[in-house]
Amino acid sequence: MDAPPKTPLRRIGHWAAELVLVFLGAYAAFWLTNYQQHRADVHRHDQILAWLEDRMQQGLRNTTEDVQRHDQLAAEFHRALADGEMPPLRPFSFNTDYSASDMSSLLQSGGYEVLDIKTLAAVHELESVIRGGLDRMTHYQKLSDELIWPNLDQDISFFYDPATRKLRKRFARYPDILDDTAKFFHDLEKAKRELLSQIQAERQKH
Repeated sequence: MDAPPKTPLRRIGHWAAELVLVFLGAYAAFWLTNYQQHRADVHRHDQILAWLEDRMQQGLRNTTEDVQRHDQLAAEFHRALADGEMPPLRPFSFNTDYSASDMSSLLQSGGYEVLDIKTLAAVHELESVIRGGLDRMTHYQKLSDELIWPNLDQDISFFYDPATRKLRKRFARYPDILDDTAKFFHDLEKAKRELLSQIQAERQKH
């Protein structure tokens, strides 16, 4: 027996069913892609935070030691000056393994997309403290290389006026340099603590 001819209404129903199936298939593919991307972002987010937390914890321990050491150097020098002594000037040497490209690469490889805005702000604050401090430390080391290192075999009167027991003009900034170096490490410690606290807060939220 021949099948009854399709009426316009049946044709519309058949077309609508096909359209629904196509839509559902596209939506399922879209949902799956989004789900996979979300899982990848979550994994990347956790990796970045774990790396940052580990780096900040290690760096904070080192910076805390630097704070104590430079506070002591500055305090001892000021005490000696206040007591009328002529303490020796030590050459200024500053070494760092900091690389601006490390953090930049991390952020550009997914950090900007997955990290909380407060964490990104704390990262940029730390980077600002480091860059400003390193510029000053580099300048101080250059002064040390020019004025102190070449004259370590000189008598103390080369650095001080024996009559007043005060630093000669060319070396008058030495105590301020000690203070500013100590301040840099204090600022660095504070910025690292704030970033570590923000990292841990973000990890708890997720």
